[in-house]
Amino acid sequence: MSVITPLHDESLRTRLEASMAQVNRVLLGKPRQVKLAFTCLLAGGHLLLEDVPGVGKTTLAHALAASFALDFQRVQFTSDLLPSDIIGVSVYERETGQFRFHPGPIFTGLLLADEINRATPKTQSALLEAMAEGQVTVDGQTHILPQPFFVVATQNPLDLAGTFPLPDSQLDRFMLRVSLDYPDAAAERALLTGSDRRDLLAQLTPQLDVAGLSTLARQAQTVTASSALLDYLQALLAASRRHADVRVGLSPRAGLALLSAARAWAMLSGRQHVLPEDIQALFVPLAAHRLVTTRGASGDSLARSLLADVAVD
Repeated sequence: MSVITPLHDESLRTRLEASMAQVNRVLLGKPRQVKLAFTCLLAGGHLLLEDVPGVGKTTLAHALAASFALDFQRVQFTSDLLPSDIIGVSVYERETGQFRFHPGPIFTGLLLADEINRATPKTQSALLEAMAEGQVTVDGQTHILPQPFFVVATQNPLDLAGTFPLPDSQLDRFMLRVSLDYPDAAAERALLTGSDRRDLLAQLTPQLDVAGLSTLARQAQTVTASSALLDYLQALLAASRRHADVRVGLSPRAGLALLSAARAWAMLSGRQHVLPEDIQALFVPLAAHRLVTTRGASGDSLARSLLADVAVD
């Protein structure tokens, strides 16, 4: 991919807005989901897209990589996929008498883990160290992944045949879980009458490079969060831990992720301070998949209930 020379801060913000506009031209009618994806990327998290096939999950991942000049790899998860197919493998070379590590597709800027819940739990867990630590260990040797390292995983609804639910430890590694949903009538008509999405993806140009993205990510974490805002965030965390339908509430790590995402969301909204509305906009996609519920309760409905129950002082 071509590289954009990093410019001053105001130009970076302009290019960031151009990146969002470019992605929105490809993924029609989903401005909120696109903003959530950008938030996740700027906050240093990973994104889980859960929905039925054919609504644009893969298109979004391709568009993000193209807009930020990120190296891109796609892995189709299947029941026979092995951890080494993702991470890589050490191969003995007779000429040197040594083992040489051959990196797998995980060594990239943006990894699309397509239909992640069609792979077995053993293969799913191969991503755990990489997503948490930015590194992988093979035969006792640690290999550092490129930075930034951004995983976009797609997941089919669990009632579809041939799926393996992601364990709680793996779900917790995803900062946000987002559903794209079906397009509205106007967006669907534009899809039917417009250019092929593959042709549009091929025409995308990088608006920012890795250096510019890293600068914006650092700027996002300088966005101010007041003491009152932190009180509200902590109240939500505490409420999740005492709710009758929640077996395991939100952890301190979830609280840190919520704060980091809220700062990025606020910056994307053109502000240098976090509002309660930022927390509310992100709470369901950040919290619902982390709540371990009882009696078959829905994480989404419980997250919305927590938002309704906890007042903003």
